[in-house]
Amino acid sequence: MTPLLRFSSGLERDPAVDEWFARHAGVLREIAQHWHARMRRCGPDVRELVHDGCPVVCVDAAPFAYVNIFRAHVNVGFFHGAELSDPAGLLEGTGKYMRHVSLTEMTSVDPLALEALVEAAYHDIRERVKQNKTNDAPDARAQASLHTAP
Repeated sequence: MTPLLRFSSGLERDPAVDEWFARHAGVLREIAQHWHARMRRCGPDVRELVHDGCPVVCVDAAPFAYVNIFRAHVNVGFFHGAELSDPAGLLEGTGKYMRHVSLTEMTSVDPLALEALVEAAYHDIRERVKQNKTNDAPDARAQASLHTAP
């Protein structure tokens, strides 16, 4: 399993995220705020922070999604997007892990399909965190060393 990226500074509601949104204006801010709010609603364990200049949401310090505003579009991105099921074909990018959906005022993206990606990313990171904790447990390490000893 891929090691998890971790950010230790996430908060339930990080004032830096609200400050970030306040620096933007117009319809792109509205689009980004809408999708960030949707990410916040995934579960009570969601935390947020600003990382690499944009709002990021995490579970147990492991990021699963972000929004970012550019000059002409908004990206709704997923840290493990390359492994998400995307039947609507919304995801863009060719990176090893990350994928994003580009939105503009004129974009006609199926909102239910994008919501499904947000939910899938949330559930995916929860499972990754759970597996990571299981793999890091002292008993699991001891068992693994029993199977790898000469």
